[in-house]
Amino acid sequence: MFPQDTPRLPAQRAVEVHQPTPLTPAVAVPAPVVPVQPAIVPTVASVVLPDGRIITGYAVSPVQPEPIAAKPAVSRAAVNVALGGVGFLAVCGGLLLLTTFITALTALITQLITLAAVLFGGFIAVQVLTTGRHGGGTTVNIRKAVIKRNHFHR
Repeated sequence: MFPQDTPRLPAQRAVEVHQPTPLTPAVAVPAPVVPVQPAIVPTVASVVLPDGRIITGYAVSPVQPEPIAAKPAVSRAAVNVALGGVGFLAVCGGLLLLTTFITALTALITQLITLAAVLFGGFIAVQVLTTGRHGGGTTVNIRKAVIKRNHFHR
C-alpha cells in the first residue's frame, strides 16, 4: 500500500483529493414581456375600517364550481336483477342457517335420548345389584310355584 522507503506514521494514509469540475451554467434567455391591456377593467373597492383606516383593492368574485354532470338513470331491469340476486343470497343464507339449526337440534335430541338410556340403565342396574345384598325384595322360586289364573300358589 505504501512504499517501504518513505517514513510515515501508521495513522497517516495516502489521500487523494478530487476537486469537482464546475458545470457551465446554461444561459436562460428571458421571454420578452409584452404588456397586455385586460379585456375588462375590474372595479376598485374601498373599505373604511372602524379605526379609520381605508383599504382599497379589487373585489374578488367567488369561484363558481363546475356543474356536476347528471348521473345516468339506472334501468329497471338492472335494479330487478340486483334485487333478485340479493333475495336469492338471503334465501340461501336462511336455508343454510335452518339446516345448521336442524342438525344441532338433532344432535341435542340424540344426546338427550342417550342420557335417558344411560340413567335408566343405571337405575335398573342399581335395582338388580342391590336386591340380592339386602334381602329386601320378594324372591319367587318359579320351579316350586304353581300358576293358577295368574296367581302364584305354593
